[in-house]
Amino acid sequence: MKVRINDTAIDLPGSSATLEQVVHHHGVTDVKGLAVAVNSTVIPRTNWSAFQLTENDTIIIIRATQGG
Repeated sequence: MKVRINDTAIDLPGSSATLEQVVHHHGVTDVKGLAVAVNSTVIPRTNWSAFQLTENDTIIIIRATQGG
């Protein structure tokens, strides 16, 4: 299955995946301060494990940082 993560095309193994699987596949291990949107809709972290992705979904992963 093909998706885009932060403007990079990714070919995932298999024909289905959850958002949680893709976030971990992308190498993210610490989800603190992380926001994820699929097709411009923010998905709450509590829904990641149940959220099924489809072919050509666009995923944006953003990490909050402190600064001033």
